[in-house]
Amino acid sequence: MTAEADLGRLLAGLRPELRPGTDVFVTLDEAAVPAGLAPAVMPFLEAEGTTLILAEAEAARAGLPAAFPCRSITLAVHSALAAIGFLAAVTARLAAEGIAVNAVSAFHHDHLFVPVARAEEATAVLRALSGSTS
Repeated sequence: MTAEADLGRLLAGLRPELRPGTDVFVTLDEAAVPAGLAPAVMPFLEAEGTTLILAEAEAARAGLPAAFPCRSITLAVHSALAAIGFLAAVTARLAAEGIAVNAVSAFHHDHLFVPVARAEEATAVLRALSGSTS
């Protein structure tokens, strides 16, 4: 499947998929991830330390202090990494509704992390943005 770069087609094909479970953001002062920790949804090395997005239950099990309990929404459209304006349009629409969002772009899709209490609403907003009713 070829990645899509056209903004109109990207928005029309969003297909937001709300993932089960609650994730959290964790930061570690050192790059070493604790032994036995289940794989993170996303690790990212910053100058200040390593950020992990992982299941809330996993962070609690490992005794890691967590922030921003959230749900993940995958935008199932295969977005090109060089697409222009896609996340800007999506996050602006969520911002207009007062919904916080942390976006992560991966190779095939973009993933949005939104507050647990607003996840269903965010999914509905994205479906409306795409013109989809499913």
